[in-house]
Amino acid sequence: MKNLLLFFAAIFMAHSIYAQNIEVCSTCTISTLKKAISVAKDFDTILVKKGTYKEHNILIDKPLTIIGKNYPVIDGELKGEIITIVSDHVTVDGLFIINVGTSYTEDYAAIRVRKSKNFVIQNLVLEKLFFGIYLEKSRDGKVFHNKIIGEAIQEYNSGNGIQLWYSKNIVIEHNFVEHVRDGIYLEFSDDCLIKNNVSAENLRYGLHFMFSNNDIYQDNTFEKNGAGVAVMFSKKIKMLNNTFKENWGTASYGMLLKEINDAEIIGNTFEENTIGINIEGSNRIVYKNNNFINNGWAIKVRGACYTNHFLENNFLYNSFDISYNSKVNDNIFNKNYWTNYTGYDLNKDGIGDVPYRPVKLFSYIVNRTPETIILLRSLFIDIIDFSEKVSPVFTPDNLLDNNPLIKRITW
Repeated sequence: MKNLLLFFAAIFMAHSIYAQNIEVCSTCTISTLKKAISVAKDFDTILVKKGTYKEHNILIDKPLTIIGKNYPVIDGELKGEIITIVSDHVTVDGLFIINVGTSYTEDYAAIRVRKSKNFVIQNLVLEKLFFGIYLEKSRDGKVFHNKIIGEAIQEYNSGNGIQLWYSKNIVIEHNFVEHVRDGIYLEFSDDCLIKNNVSAENLRYGLHFMFSNNDIYQDNTFEKNGAGVAVMFSKKIKMLNNTFKENWGTASYGMLLKEINDAEIIGNTFEENTIGINIEGSNRIVYKNNNFINNGWAIKVRGACYTNHFLENNFLYNSFDISYNSKVNDNIFNKNYWTNYTGYDLNKDGIGDVPYRPVKLFSYIVNRTPETIILLRSLFIDIIDFSEKVSPVFTPDNLLDNNPLIKRITW
């Protein structure tokens, strides 16, 4: 086995030694990217100089490195897809790609990677696009430091910024995506890392998972989207240290969890969202060390959610901390800090002496009749919430935090 690896390494090094550079510019021998690709040998480098190149349907079918100098413009003139990669070991770096065609049957993209591996797509600027970067049945690649600016107005006739379909082991890092349908979308894509991206002002979701497993997203910002993140029909997703901010709207939220299992939600900040987390049919999830700040609802549980653990979170100044629509509960709330807690700590151990009930009766009323929200700050509502806290009728008896913390948690 060792000898076999050495053999392949020697072949790769031999290619690298004999690889050549090909220059592309308006006054060069080769003036188009298509022509440069056709004359290039495996593992050559194509240097595209500053200028505007009106090309589309560019096919990269061999291992190549394509580098733009001073951001040359590849203008697709709205005629179709612009670059399609169907080879392993391709790098595309430093291009400004605009004017992708629109098709509701072909899903044209600025750059598509199809059935390839070991690719790098980096330092691109994409504007006037339908889909931005589209990875299809590909693996072991990296999408790094790209800027994708769409002009989406309606969901039905717009595409996504970065889309993965049946792809695996992809790293998506330090990208900026705005004004598309979904900023980043994964469907049937596993073992991916999505890190340090900013996804803002997109029509639907900042990030969207469908039928994808064992993925991690961390240190991202999702701001002012139709909704922040939707994780649907997936399992074993790790959601770490992200910020969900100002995702406002009548049906909006920082995060939607629908039919997911065995996930971790740790170290995130949910600030000024209509709903921090909206949960349906999701089980065995750990919520720990998260900040819920100034949301309408911090967490809204819509049913069929079992064996979840809410541990050591800060619930700060939310209109409602928890909304619950079931009389059955086996979820655990323990050692959270609640600004709405009014208990005391006589033995000074940092834990309230009276358990906290995070569900207000008024939240049930608002769920049934949204117009009653105008009574939120009235004395009448305070009285009925107090009566439910003393003698719960609508909320499950065991839905309480037995160890509410007296001070905000720092970590």
